[in-house]
Amino acid sequence: MSHIPHRLEVQNISIGYGEKVILNDLSFQIPHGSRVAVVGPNGAGKSTLFKALVGLLPLQGGQIFIHGEPLGSHQDCVAYVPQREEVDWRFPVTVEDVVMMGRFSQIGWLKRASSYDKQRVQTSLSQMGIADLAQRSIGQLSGGQQQRAFLARALAQEPHILLMDEPFTGVDVTTQEMTLKLLEHLQEHEVTAIVSTHDLNLASSRFDYVLLINHRLIAFGKPQDVFAKENLAQAFGNSLLVMENGVMLVDECCPPESEAK
Repeated sequence: MSHIPHRLEVQNISIGYGEKVILNDLSFQIPHGSRVAVVGPNGAGKSTLFKALVGLLPLQGGQIFIHGEPLGSHQDCVAYVPQREEVDWRFPVTVEDVVMMGRFSQIGWLKRASSYDKQRVQTSLSQMGIADLAQRSIGQLSGGQQQRAFLARALAQEPHILLMDEPFTGVDVTTQEMTLKLLEHLQEHEVTAIVSTHDLNLASSRFDYVLLINHRLIAFGKPQDVFAKENLAQAFGNSLLVMENGVMLVDECCPPESEAK
C-alpha cells in the first residue's frame, strides 16, 4: 500500500479518558477514497477513535496525519456523524439549521451565509431526500430522518473524510440503503468514508477495508483477510457469531468493560 497516496495515516496513537487508556498503540493507513468499516465489540474504542480523528479527544501518544500534515492543519477536512443517542434532539432548530451548521467554518461567526452556502445546504437536503422537511424541527423527525439530516450536514461541509458512528443502528431500510448509496457516490469523488458497524456481512460486502479493533489493532485490510477465524476470536473472545434475518452479527455474551463516555 505504500505506493498509494494516503488521506489518513494513524501512527502509534493511544487515546483515553484520564488515566484509563481505551486504545493503545494503534497504527494504520487508509488510501484516499476508500470505504472502511470499523468493527469490534462494544467498548472496544470505536467511538473513541472517531472522536480523536475529528479532534474532540486529545491523543495520549502518537500522531494523526491528513494529506501528510498533522490533524488540525486542514479547515473542516473531516466531517463527523455521531451516534444518535449522543445528540440532544430537543434543541430547538430546524432541519435546515442543522444542515447549515456544516457550513459554519466557511461562513465564520456573525457573518451571513452566501448564495453558495445556501445552495450547498439545499443540494445536501435534496441528496438525502429530506428537502421537504427543511423547516421541520429536528426533534419531530423519525430516527431515519434525523440520521439523514446529519448526513446532509456532513455533505454540506464538503469533507475529504467522513466519519459515521453506527449509522445503521435503529434506522429504516430506506435510510440504510440511501446511506450506502451515498458512500458509493462519495467514493466516486474520492471522499474517504469510515463507518463503524456491528453488521459483519455489511462490512464484508459493501466496504473496501475493515479495521478490526478491541482496545488495540487486531487487523486491518481486505474483509476476506480481516475476518479470519483467529482475528475474530481475538476481537470478540467468548462472544458468539449469530445469524439474524440472514445477517451475521455478534452476540456479545461476555463483552469487555464498557468504553468510557
